[in-house]
Amino acid sequence: MRDIQTLGPWLRRFFEEYLVTERNLARNTQLSYRDTFKLLLDFAVDRLRKPVERLAVRDISAELALAFLAHLEDHRGCSPQTRNQRLTALRTFARFVGSRSPNHVEWCGQVRALSFKKATPQPVQYLEKSEIDALLDAPGCDTPRGRRESLLLLFLYNTGARADEAAHVRVGDLQLREGTKETALVTLRGKRGKQRQCPLWPRTASGLSELVAKRPDEDFVFLNRRGQPITRFGIGRMVGRNADAATARVPSLSRKNVTPHVIRHSTATHLLRAGVDLNTIRAWLGHVRLDTTNIYAEIDFEAKAKAIALCDQAEPQGAPTWKRDANIMVFLRNI
Repeated sequence: MRDIQTLGPWLRRFFEEYLVTERNLARNTQLSYRDTFKLLLDFAVDRLRKPVERLAVRDISAELALAFLAHLEDHRGCSPQTRNQRLTALRTFARFVGSRSPNHVEWCGQVRALSFKKATPQPVQYLEKSEIDALLDAPGCDTPRGRRESLLLLFLYNTGARADEAAHVRVGDLQLREGTKETALVTLRGKRGKQRQCPLWPRTASGLSELVAKRPDEDFVFLNRRGQPITRFGIGRMVGRNADAATARVPSLSRKNVTPHVIRHSTATHLLRAGVDLNTIRAWLGHVRLDTTNIYAEIDFEAKAKAIALCDQAEPQGAPTWKRDANIMVFLRNI
């Protein structure tokens, strides 16, 4: 079987050349595409009874792709959003192959014709101020680990950073400006390497100053208990563990799946309630489009309640005075 027909060489070029060099996609996107094809190859080998090194491009037919997507939902319990994410990876690969091999144009069209499934948007969760306060207090400050986790939670709430962004903050990204009245700042690197600066509260800056004292600029700011750079998965586990601990103080937390992204949503919602305009919040969170930030105006029930109160009709005051006065017509005739 020639290399032009074999799936393996195409996948290698797709991951090593196209995604990295031509598209310059974020590392997390590359890993998501990798996971898609790991699952797909296992499924194809089992379905077609062929060793993975003998799989051809056309073996990943539109029919097999549909069966794979159904398998994700029916057997792996994936949501329609995850199913659509996997399909995006398949369609991107098909476009890559079709644009470079005329022999595969028809195959490319068949795969790219697969439709995304309509998915009901999931409600955006956020924490109320009392819930955030309980979460920030959950680690305690009696131990080095508690102080470290409390500071990381405060950093997430202060900046609205994604877990991956917080995990990759280095000491050199901090501008703490100790001994001055200038606002402390942190540089965050978001999706596609886009950078933004976020102001830090004095409490956050003070904690970070103590944490990174005398450490070189290239060091990661947040470390795990083994002294290694914490990962976004480690941050997720830490947030979940402290949310469980805070439930005893604020029972409403038990009804919410608290993640680093929920803290990010909470930051945006609380900024909006404080009167910060949406465009500033967009820059704060690192959104490319204002449409993405508009969701916080839609989910803020407190703002909606205030708007409804402003439009509420006044209680009826009864009949006008002139209708209650039986002598008004007599009065008018005698003028």
